[in-house]
Amino acid sequence: MASANSWSLEIASPVAAPRLFRAAVMDWHTLAPKLTSHVVASAHPVEGEGGVGSVRQFNFTSVMPFGFMKEKLEFLDVDKCECKSTLIEGGGIGVAIETATSHTKVEPAAGGGSVVKVDSTYKLLPGVEVKDEIGKAKESVTAIFKAAEAFLVANPDAYN
Repeated sequence: MASANSWSLEIASPVAAPRLFRAAVMDWHTLAPKLTSHVVASAHPVEGEGGVGSVRQFNFTSVMPFGFMKEKLEFLDVDKCECKSTLIEGGGIGVAIETATSHTKVEPAAGGGSVVKVDSTYKLLPGVEVKDEIGKAKESVTAIFKAAEAFLVANPDAYN
């Protein structure tokens, strides 16, 4: 029987929570191919207008172990900079992972910055063992927020 596993991550940023949330979460399908083109070849909405139930797809370059992933937005509170999404296709689903869900919240921090909090829960398929995938997942999530942060610092009028 597959068991549920989880990991958590916190990332400090000098960027205000609403700006970072909009850029790194809500509009990442637009920014990712521009800011991380070595990883994300393209991305686009598949269903919906960005609200709960919306699905978007990210297509990856050969540096990733899988070609694409689709995620569905399950919960969204833009005012609280919080969302929950589920991996529904690609990204290891059906190969190593049965289910995977991420809860992301970007909270205000002292000095006008923010703290990104990510909690990811996943269920592996029977017989699959985790090796360094959790470390890689944390590195990937950190890279997303740091790329968005660098863009926002360099473009102070963006996502205000």
